[in-house]
Amino acid sequence: MLGALGLGPEDETVYGLLVRRAQADPTELATALRTSDEAVTAALTRLMAYGLVKHGPGDTYAVAPPAVALGALISERRTALRSAELALVTLAEEYRSAVAGRAVDELFEVVTGVDAVRHRFAQVQHAARHEVRSFVTLPFIAVPPGTNAVESSAVRQGVRFRVVVDRVALAEPGVVAETLESLRDGVEVRVVDSLPIKLILADAELGLVPLTATAAGEPGAVLLHRTGLLAAMDALFEIVWQHAHPLTVSVAGGLVDRPEGDAGSPTDLDRRVLGLLLAGLTDQVVAAQLGLSLRTLQRRLRYLMDLAGVQTRMQLGWHAARHGWL
Repeated sequence: MLGALGLGPEDETVYGLLVRRAQADPTELATALRTSDEAVTAALTRLMAYGLVKHGPGDTYAVAPPAVALGALISERRTALRSAELALVTLAEEYRSAVAGRAVDELFEVVTGVDAVRHRFAQVQHAARHEVRSFVTLPFIAVPPGTNAVESSAVRQGVRFRVVVDRVALAEPGVVAETLESLRDGVEVRVVDSLPIKLILADAELGLVPLTATAAGEPGAVLLHRTGLLAAMDALFEIVWQHAHPLTVSVAGGLVDRPEGDAGSPTDLDRRVLGLLLAGLTDQVVAAQLGLSLRTLQRRLRYLMDLAGVQTRMQLGWHAARHGWL
């Protein structure tokens, strides 16, 4: 819990016990923690250096008021982080200037191995100052569902996330649950029937594109810096995003696939679909009359059922009549 402040696990354990007891000697603490006096004394020495612990009467130690001592330590860390952020901006500008004069082959970094690709994937997200954009499609090798720990923290820090998911990928274990969690965190998610590649972009500065598209062999990826190819990836994402269908969380807590511009109410097309179905026409006939694929028609009906919070088409018809959807 306090590792972010520089405390090790042993230090945190000793400190936690001392907080609960307010005052104790090393032997008492060592006995309670079932460790040696030397280990406890070493931890107390480090805690004193942080200003969290002070000498008490005799051979005892006491904690400084946590609100004061920890508050000061946290404030120091914040100041250090602000300085690091300022240094990052300066170094990034210097690096950009240096990259501008480098040879073409120096603007690409080939990354191989699951661990290396996963590490670069996290780094690209950490590097984003404003926005992260990504394509999610099969296969999941370096970053399987549920393992992207950076996304939530970056969203909380104000970074915008836009994600396009391949519809086939939603059938993989864990993908729907992860997508629902992302939507609740504020990530914008859309779906398409197919994606050409995996992709993740940090602002207009960095991009990571896989070299391999199968689960066989050693996975690899290319880290792109600001180049014409990165600009092409940027344009590709925006084109796909424009034509993708937004995903939202339904009333029942599942995923809803709705067309762009649909703000939570039936469209004119939906009303026509409902009217024809309630007239007794089959799905195939309705789809043919409206120029839709059967799959699109059924997807729209599933959306309307989720929107209405019902489970059957009969309930949907009743809801539509009662709420003026027809």
